[in-house]
Amino acid sequence: MAESGQTISYGELEDDSNRIAHLFRSLGLQRGDSIALCLENHPAFFKICWGAMRSGLYFTAISYRLQADEVEYIINDCGAKVLITSAHLTETFHGFREKLRNNPNCYMVDGTTAGAESFEAAIREQPTTQISDQSYGQSLLYSSGTTGRPKGVKKPLPTMAWGEPDPVYLSRTTRYGFNEDSVYLSPAPLYHAAPLGFTMTVLRDGGVCVVMEHYDSERALELIERHRVTHSQWVPTMFVRMLKLPEDVRHRYRLDSHRVAIHAAAPCPVTVKEQMIDWWGPIIYEYYAGTEGNGSTTITSEEWLQHKGSVGRPSAECKVHILDDDGKELPTGEAGGVYFEGGGKFEYLGDETKTSASRSQEGWTTLGDIGYLDEDGYLYLTDRKSFMIISGGVNIYPQETENALITHPRVMDVAVFGIPNEEFGEEVKAVVQPVDMADAGPALEAELIAYAREKISHIKCPRTIDFMEALPRHPTGKLYKRLLKDKYWEAS
Repeated sequence: MAESGQTISYGELEDDSNRIAHLFRSLGLQRGDSIALCLENHPAFFKICWGAMRSGLYFTAISYRLQADEVEYIINDCGAKVLITSAHLTETFHGFREKLRNNPNCYMVDGTTAGAESFEAAIREQPTTQISDQSYGQSLLYSSGTTGRPKGVKKPLPTMAWGEPDPVYLSRTTRYGFNEDSVYLSPAPLYHAAPLGFTMTVLRDGGVCVVMEHYDSERALELIERHRVTHSQWVPTMFVRMLKLPEDVRHRYRLDSHRVAIHAAAPCPVTVKEQMIDWWGPIIYEYYAGTEGNGSTTITSEEWLQHKGSVGRPSAECKVHILDDDGKELPTGEAGGVYFEGGGKFEYLGDETKTSASRSQEGWTTLGDIGYLDEDGYLYLTDRKSFMIISGGVNIYPQETENALITHPRVMDVAVFGIPNEEFGEEVKAVVQPVDMADAGPALEAELIAYAREKISHIKCPRTIDFMEALPRHPTGKLYKRLLKDKYWEAS
């Protein structure tokens, strides 16, 4: 752990994950059941995930930054039979405990509270031997949907015997050269799909994970030097922040151990990536993929310099197709829906409509992004899921913010979308039609932002609000959000 300096050995990880697996079995959980964990970047995080992994369970890592109602929804939706949280989140826990429908066993690390037992005490007397029926579990993470409520991305449980390698693990290990000598810096929250997947891969390879409790640009550079970091994983916002450090700070730290820097999760501006390659050298690797695990593309620094702006070519296990709105394949250079053939299988938990909408007639699957292929087979993304906002690598869907604001008594109509932000890529913008246009102004703007922050995670709330007498809607009720959004992007 970067700040506390606490170190978890492999022996401790093995013993405690076995204890946790025995706890799950003692509570009646069997292969295919679900647990949830809502923790900050905590020393117990990997122990819990590996305890679930070796028990054949689905484990849902939930953002500790969410409001109580948001956490409650996910716990109920995923059907978790066990919830593990921390004393740091006691207030959040009390906000949803009485609303949990499935009566999960609730535990807390670093303390106890009404309704939650001590997790440390619960596992203390459990055996450190492996359970007799070990099998691979799987993460079940939540990705927001266009309705505003997040949807669980459920993938099949691996079927190979415990200890045998699976394709995802093998591809990551081979692609990035992970081994027992790897030292991996994880600067992001572990509940995200990429940090969770990469750190568990490194642990499986026998390497070292250095976990930052909170991101700080200079601190990250210092950690690369101190721990002789070989591998790391970032989002473009982190690159932007590092590049804004004073020149003497950027070059103060020794980075020669650093061999592979991986980035994804959001579009990276060409100029930013050019500067990063100039600074760090051709060690930057980009990929395009989603929590759904339905396919991916990859690109090295050398390739990117020849195909600037591309997110790469498809991995060996899949193929990319570009389809028009009628499902017909488009020629090279024409933009359309990006579909993967041959990647992993998934479904959106409890949402057959959304699952079906992600498939073409051929069974190819899409994340909803728009792009095109060049003559060399490199993919370029030209748009993203319908009006989804990507701010600092975090996916934000406007509908949830709109749903929060529209309940305010002085709001008649609202549209939310992303506008350019130099540091985060995009920021959340709201345009509101007030009940009385005479109310429009800074006071109402501040009131509505505060109102939203009480209802949803702060990262989903608008930074600024503009007012209009009427939003552009079709008589059928369809909102022409593009007309609003384009004005801001063109102005920038």
